[in-house]
Amino acid sequence: MTLVQSAVEKALADHAILNEFFGPVPTAARRTPMRELISTLLSHRTTHADEELAYDRMLEAFGDWEGVLAAPLDDLIHAIRTTRWPATQAPRIQEILGRIKAETGGSFSLDFLADWPTERSMAWLTDMPGIGLKTASLVLLFNFRKPVLPVDAHVHRVAQRVGFLGPKVSVEKAHAVLLALLSPKLDPEGLFNFHKHNYWHGQQICFFQRPNCPRCPLKGFCDYYREHYGEATSEVLAATPTHWDAAAWGKLPH
Repeated sequence: MTLVQSAVEKALADHAILNEFFGPVPTAARRTPMRELISTLLSHRTTHADEELAYDRMLEAFGDWEGVLAAPLDDLIHAIRTTRWPATQAPRIQEILGRIKAETGGSFSLDFLADWPTERSMAWLTDMPGIGLKTASLVLLFNFRKPVLPVDAHVHRVAQRVGFLGPKVSVEKAHAVLLALLSPKLDPEGLFNFHKHNYWHGQQICFFQRPNCPRCPLKGFCDYYREHYGEATSEVLAATPTHWDAAAWGKLPH
C-alpha cells in the first residue's frame, strides 16, 4: 500500500502517478481563445462531434464573428441546432460577442486577457451569460497560462473517489478547493497536466459506472478502491499497468 495521508499529499501523488502513466502533455493551446470560449459554451451536454458541427455550421453560415453577431436569431439557432440547447445558446453567443466587441473597441479577440491579472480575467469571463468557472478556467489556462484549474465531471469524480476532495464539495466549489491544494506546488504547466490527466483518467478508467479499478494506477491510496476491494496488496500493485497502452486500449482523446 502507498502511504499517502493528507489531501495535499493525495493530490500531488495523483499528479505524479498520472503524469507517469499518461505522460506529460505539452501546454500548447489546442485552439484559439475565441474558439475555446465559444466551442466550450456549445459543448455543454453535447458530444464533441455535435459541438464541432455546430461551430462549423455557424461560421459557414455567417462568415465571421461580425456575421454571427448580426445574424437573425432564428437563423443562428438553426445553425447550431446540433447542440443541446440551441435556443438558449444562440442569444448567449451574440451577447458574448457584443461584450467582446465593446471591450476591444471593435475586434473579436480575447488577447487582452493575457495582460490582465487572473482574478480580473476570471471575473470578466464569468460575468458573461453561460460562462461558468470551468469554461473560463479552460480559456485562461489553455490559452493564457493563467494559474487556474478547470474542473469537469471527470476531474471531480476522480478527486472524490481517490479522497482528496470531500464528498459534498460541488463541481463549482471544487475549482477553488483543488486549486488551493495544488497551486503552492504546481505552476500553470503542472495544473494543465493535472487537468488533462485526471480528465483522461475519469473518461477512460474511473468511469461513472463500473470503474476499471484493475487498470487504475491510483489504487494504492484510493478511498473508493479500499472501500470496495480492501487494501491494495503488493501483488495487486505489481500487476497494475504503469503506462497507458494506446495500442491495446485506444488513443487518448483531445
